Amino acid sequence: MSRIGRLPVAVPAGVQVNVNGNEVSVKGPKGELKRLFPATVEIKLDGEQVIVARSSEEASVRAMHGTTRALINNMVVGVSTGFTKVLEIEGVGYRVELDGKKAVLYVGYSHSVTFEPPVGISFEVDTKTCQLKVSGSDVELVGQVAADIRKVRPPEPYKGKGIHYLGEKIRRKAGKTGKGK
Repeated sequence: MSRIGRLPVAVPAGVQVNVNGNEVSVKGPKGELKRLFPATVEIKLDGEQVIVARSSEEASVRAMHGTTRALINNMVVGVSTGFTKVLEIEGVGYRVELDGKKAVLYVGYSHSVTFEPPVGISFEVDTKTCQLKVSGSDVELVGQVAADIRKVRPPEPYKGKGIHYLGEKIRRKAGKTGKGK
């Protein structure tokens, strides 16, 4: 039995979970999420808990057992507290600004790069530390938007300039050495 899959998902106060066959919808203060799961996994609502069970012991079904439970847990956490990814912009003259809801990046190109947030995503900018916070209720969407922004100017290994996640270790390389003999 999957160690993750057999754990029940606790539903906090203020969050509604509806299970309709294999479709799970979760509604809370931060938004509403819906997802369709494979028919090989049974999802039941038991009071203030969501329980995930599998129908057989096949490898593919066992793999989906823990994955389904983790996805439901991410949905519940997302609509109750939300998810945030913090990106740091490092480099001389590199900065980020908010233009309405859009994030405008100045990262060494001859032009600025503008990011329009998708539905359910919001941006926050701290100009002192040059950080961009990507927030939302859907963990996959938050991660994908943060990855797309990082892709504009990934950190380079010589000076460490570019866009990277907060706390991300950048492997540094030694530059060229002096004139050889």
